[in-house]
Amino acid sequence: MAFFSKLSVLVLYLCFYANLIIFVVSQPSALNIVEQEAVYNVLESINSDVSWRSLFPDDLCSSSPHGVICDYFVSTTDSFTPHVTEISLGFVSDYAPNPPCTPNSTLNASLFAPFSYLRKIFVYKCFTENEVSLIDFGSLPSSLEEVVFLENPGLVGSVSDKVGNLMSLRRLVLSGSGVCGEIPYGVGGLVNLEQLTLSRNKISGEIPVGLMTLKKLKILDLSQNELESSVLEPIGNLTQLLKLDLSYNKLTGKIPQSLKGLKSLEFLDLSYNNFSNPGVPLFLAEMSSLKEVYFSGNFLGGEIPEIWENLEGIVGLGLSKTGLIGNIPVSMGVYLKNICYLGLDNNKLEGALPEEFGALDYVNELHLENNNLSGRLPFSPKFVSKVGEKLKLGGNPQLCVDQGLRTPNVSVSLRLLKMCNSAVSAKFVPFSGASLVLVPVSHVVFFLGSLFLLCC
Repeated sequence: MAFFSKLSVLVLYLCFYANLIIFVVSQPSALNIVEQEAVYNVLESINSDVSWRSLFPDDLCSSSPHGVICDYFVSTTDSFTPHVTEISLGFVSDYAPNPPCTPNSTLNASLFAPFSYLRKIFVYKCFTENEVSLIDFGSLPSSLEEVVFLENPGLVGSVSDKVGNLMSLRRLVLSGSGVCGEIPYGVGGLVNLEQLTLSRNKISGEIPVGLMTLKKLKILDLSQNELESSVLEPIGNLTQLLKLDLSYNKLTGKIPQSLKGLKSLEFLDLSYNNFSNPGVPLFLAEMSSLKEVYFSGNFLGGEIPEIWENLEGIVGLGLSKTGLIGNIPVSMGVYLKNICYLGLDNNKLEGALPEEFGALDYVNELHLENNNLSGRLPFSPKFVSKVGEKLKLGGNPQLCVDQGLRTPNVSVSLRLLKMCNSAVSAKFVPFSGASLVLVPVSHVVFFLGSLFLLCC
């Protein structure tokens, strides 16, 4: 027994010293001087009014401003070495107090060259007044997975074709800037890209065919630019897409049938282009994952088709200013039970509103103005009160409203509707007191007695 006790003590000693050695060896070192200096240079570039070196004199991986993030990597000596992996610039909120920018902020791609482990660059509202040239994406570290520039209207220039060198890139977001030129073909080489957002810029030209090879793409947002030509049929090959937004451009031609191949698509916005489609696309019925669909501002024409049975998940539908004619199908009220926004205004729709529209419990915005609709509104006072001013009905002279809906908090457009004819709406006409004639009881008894004798 004594032998085993001594052996146990020996094992404990060995375990203790082994763990001590591992602990000493694995202690992380400080951020190397090259990256430390590079962080200071970036911070001084966007805000030279702050004494960054005085505020954060120590290891920036241990004590740094919000937005500078490090991670630890195993080095060749089996120790943990820190490297800067994320740099976020521009104050967002109290929950994301990134280093604030100044009106004279600048940013050069060469500043990021020392960060060989950098995964993310985030820049928010840093270039709002003075014009600053867009950084050369091709000169950024190839380790980058996310490049995000939001709300920088002073950012000008074009996206370099060398952006294709960033083979690890998963997110490329450049939104709300003054960037112009065409989408470079190099974007097609970003085989790992999951999000491409180039919205609210001045980008022109065509949608490059190279985009159609990005098989991992989940979000494609090119809205509010000056893109022309048609949407390419191969767009249906992007089978992982969840969101496709091409709204507010100058795109022409027909809406491609290949879109029906996007079985996972939840958000589709093609509104305010120059599409001339023969009616609302029937293939929408095959896209049961859709939650939001917007075609407003394109001439589609024709009647609203009966395609809603498989689209019960839709919460937003915009068909304003699309040249629609005919009646609003009852099936829209039957199947679109989850809809929150519905825009059918500025068309040539006619007839009565389906009674089923009164049971759309989740609607908070309903645009029906400037059509030829007629008849009585099918809405309850509760519905009218809930939707309020976002219930748009004006420009339908044949629509009428019951007195019970004329409550103080209804929309202006509803108050301007004419009153429905009460005689038409009455289910029975009550007798007035003046028309009653009293008959003596003796006459009633005599009449009933005579009727009894006749029956016998």
